[in-house]
Amino acid sequence: MSTRYSRLPLLSVGIVGLTSCLSVIKPTHDFAVRPQPEAPDYRMEDNWAALPDRLDSADAVPRHTLLRDRQRDAPVDVFFVHPTTYFGRGHWNANLADEKVNYFTNNTSMRKQASVFNSTARIYAPRYRQATLFSFFDEKSVNGKDALDLAYSDVKEAFHYYLKHYNHDRPIIVAGHSQGTYHATRLLREFFDKDPKLRRQLVAAYLVGYKVKPEEYQVLRPCEDSTQTGCYVCWNAVEWGNEYPPFDGGVAVNPLTWTRDTVTAPAYLNLGGVPNSFNKADKRIVDAKVHNGLVWIHPPQREGYPRFLLPGRPELRHSFHIADYSLFYYNIRQNAEARVRTYRMKMGRG
Repeated sequence: MSTRYSRLPLLSVGIVGLTSCLSVIKPTHDFAVRPQPEAPDYRMEDNWAALPDRLDSADAVPRHTLLRDRQRDAPVDVFFVHPTTYFGRGHWNANLADEKVNYFTNNTSMRKQASVFNSTARIYAPRYRQATLFSFFDEKSVNGKDALDLAYSDVKEAFHYYLKHYNHDRPIIVAGHSQGTYHATRLLREFFDKDPKLRRQLVAAYLVGYKVKPEEYQVLRPCEDSTQTGCYVCWNAVEWGNEYPPFDGGVAVNPLTWTRDTVTAPAYLNLGGVPNSFNKADKRIVDAKVHNGLVWIHPPQREGYPRFLLPGRPELRHSFHIADYSLFYYNIRQNAEARVRTYRMKMGRG
């Protein structure tokens, strides 16, 4: 497999309109040929998919549950980087004025992923000129890398703005999924790994849906239990018994036990998944076992937790990447709360 393919962060939302092969989502020109979409100004609220002091999709909780949005009084912040929601061919990077892309981001990633943190953290999620999906399959040029670098430049600028204008020295959770984790991993390396002050503010990082190498950081380390702080967790959900070579040797933490051992965590430890309909909690939806950079699960018997199906890439059919958050929604929510409590006790904040 190529180097570029080994960096593939799998798609985290459904793809509409892919009928034959990846060529249908390949941009029609080289990255440098056309001007890039206008850079976001993060002083403008429209350039944030979620902010804690306004109504947005990250405030949502699953219908017919007792969960509540508690951002108003939350003791920490979360900086959340959303996954790929742009599959266009007109540009290598999304235009932040594209209402369809923004709507898709709001109603998938913000509602069904970022919202998991709204019981304990104030959610800040920038829109950014995300790289189109094909960027991760571009094995023959530097176009994909250039698109990802441009996307990261926005995430970095948003984080600078967040630190200067929103954070006020509050504790921070960093989280992402897929392309969002690709950028969040780099953000942690360039900011937190090199800055002792920021590391003291880090509650934890949730680097989900992407390979994080064990040697990724000089100082930061994977979490070893459910309450450790200043560390990071990663997982990629795959059907039991299957391998995925691009993620071999990556860091994997079991989202039911929050440990890195390979003991099977039975389904009764699963506090509740939330299906795509976002209208209920499915207790005991799956088990989980760490295996060689992956988290193996037995396929859920209930609907709403789709596989990752991409024409031309049959090796991905065993992946439950689209459901990396939803399969473990209640466990992630409880774990974020537990780490925040531990952090506050360590810092004498009660």
